[in-house]
Amino acid sequence: MNNFLHIPKTFFCSLLVISVLIPSCKLDYANPNAATEDAVLNSTSGLLAFSNGLRRRYTIGGASPLYTVITTSGLATNELRVVNAGNADIAALANGRDNVNGLNPVIINMWQNLNLLNADCDRIIANIRNIPDRATAAAVQAHAHLYKALALGWMATFWEQAPITTGKNATFSNRNAVLEAAVKLCEEGVALLGNNPIPAAFTNVVGNDIDLPNALNALAARYNLMLGRLQQAFDAAGRVSLTSRSRFVFDNVSQNPIFRTSFVTNNVHEAQTNLGLPVALAPEPNDQRVPFYITSAVPPRGRGFFLADDTPIPLYLPGEMILIRAEVLARQNRLQEAVTELNRVRTKTPSQDVFGVGAGLPPYSGPMTQADILTEIYRNRCIELYLTGLRLEDNRRFGRPGPNAPNAERNRNFYPYPFTERDNNPNTPPDPAN
Repeated sequence: MNNFLHIPKTFFCSLLVISVLIPSCKLDYANPNAATEDAVLNSTSGLLAFSNGLRRRYTIGGASPLYTVITTSGLATNELRVVNAGNADIAALANGRDNVNGLNPVIINMWQNLNLLNADCDRIIANIRNIPDRATAAAVQAHAHLYKALALGWMATFWEQAPITTGKNATFSNRNAVLEAAVKLCEEGVALLGNNPIPAAFTNVVGNDIDLPNALNALAARYNLMLGRLQQAFDAAGRVSLTSRSRFVFDNVSQNPIFRTSFVTNNVHEAQTNLGLPVALAPEPNDQRVPFYITSAVPPRGRGFFLADDTPIPLYLPGEMILIRAEVLARQNRLQEAVTELNRVRTKTPSQDVFGVGAGLPPYSGPMTQADILTEIYRNRCIELYLTGLRLEDNRRFGRPGPNAPNAERNRNFYPYPFTERDNNPNTPPDPAN
């Protein structure tokens, strides 16, 4: 903690709920209103209300994980361009490499709020016994598993190591262990729900905008793929209904963070021409996903899921599940089967997708080699999943040119740990080179 502030760290931790300012606290996320929190966590109604707050923690405002994840990945991989270079912190992320350090507010906000989300989920899980109705308890716990898995998955995307559980002087685990914990949470969440319908006691408070069983399987597929567990990723993706929608909803008060913080102002960051892809991977001329995501203006403006304050943002897209299956098959050298899955995305029209994302292209006609098919899968992931926060991980996994390489397609591999963490936690690992 910066000594000159002379303000308790818990003040700043609670300030994160309402502010985009940089907090100065460590992973000991003590609640200054502990008595009030204990009362909330001791009742069904309190735990339901606490559960409902997870979405807000994750999605609302320019300090939220949803905003910082999309922004950081987008600037690292050229999905986004900086509109005003005077926004030095955003410009540093766009320049990447040594320009990003532990003082960057976007990185600090992402780290702090992902860990706060993680801590909130742990509190719910630790108190789940206080809900006597089994069906309601299962839904609340599975919901906490979903958000904790999201928190861990994003930390493993941007940092080489991260804490799986929070606390004073929290210990760090390598990213594979973090991802394994996220997968376990997803699988346990699915098992908790079983074949039982989620009760109205849960949906009346938390809502039904997220289809919990499908969302948990989708995240399990995503994180298994990141771990290189190909068959597990394939199987989990196959369990996801492609007609189900899981999305974060917004309104004129709780606003879409990318639209409100950046796109509407035209003063922070904006969409990139050709979705930021190099010439060799540029979208085909008639790809209908391009006008879905960006305008035809030069330079373009962002569209897609960031059109207005009340535009919903998907938790995952059906196309991600199809492309996971395609990638697994290609890496298993089952090339014809991989192309069959790939073509489900290439030929899909907007009307055939529950979110309106469709390419409307002819089937793949390129070389039937593993390398060429994987490159086409990567290109379609970049287009189909534009501004979902996934391109940084994809770029690494597919072996695209990294920082300091000729024609680099990403400007960082992983990110430094915030000084607010390093200054307070002796277990903080060394920063990566880039």
